[in-house]
Amino acid sequence: MATHTVRREVLGPWSLEISREFWEGFAPAALSGQTRDGTLTTVFRVDADWSSARSSVVQRDQVAELSVTGDGDLDAAADQVARFLALDIDARSWPDIGERDPVIGRAQQQLPGLRPCGFHSAYEAAAWSVLSQRVRVVEAARMRTNIIDRYGDDGAFPAPDRLTGLDIDLPGRKTEYLAAVAEAALDGRLDTAALRAMAPDDAMQSVQEIKGIGPFAAGLIVLRGANAPDALPPNERRLESEVATQYGDDRSLPDVAELWRPFRTWAAVYLRALRERRGD
Repeated sequence: MATHTVRREVLGPWSLEISREFWEGFAPAALSGQTRDGTLTTVFRVDADWSSARSSVVQRDQVAELSVTGDGDLDAAADQVARFLALDIDARSWPDIGERDPVIGRAQQQLPGLRPCGFHSAYEAAAWSVLSQRVRVVEAARMRTNIIDRYGDDGAFPAPDRLTGLDIDLPGRKTEYLAAVAEAALDGRLDTAALRAMAPDDAMQSVQEIKGIGPFAAGLIVLRGANAPDALPPNERRLESEVATQYGDDRSLPDVAELWRPFRTWAAVYLRALRERRGD
């Protein structure tokens, strides 16, 4: 097993600690066993070759030091870490959004340096969307943990070729839909980099061709799996409610979001994060 370390400059505001706090609340079980030594660690499935890898990330001013350990394509693994931590985004113009929209400006002040962290990959986001359909988040997290413990690799979610052959006892049609997600991943339809490169609306339409994936799940896969920085989640009632609270009932989400380009996803995440901090 080899270790590969890369250092990359992060363009624009960034705080690893603030980002980690957000991720711990967003993706159940994604960051278990963390220490408070300034290092973020996680185990994930590398979607370039479906190997498993362990990553360790340290912030040194505006430089991210990424170390990945595994038996697969470690260059691809390091790129994947940068993508799911949003370190690959040039965010030097992100403060400009706060200058022209005071609501976002206040959110930036309260969450300085937050980079919206996503799922490890579109594949893992799709699997989560299936597990979390029509059940509470804690129950979905329990199912995910059990699957990793029984069928994963040292904390990494099972590779799609492993998942397709499993007959897991899950509620409803979740086992069938998980198999469909795994098949789609093997066919290249959940390639994270490819989905990121597409127009978000086209990417969301594409993943809805996978059995069990509807509009809401498609938004999760593209915006939080591929970590696309500039799109709006479909059917996000809590976000729409927060927009009404912050901007007034006469303002719609699409209208307000025009001020947020090219960081509509980021602005939406900031508003949701503040809402969750308030406990709403």
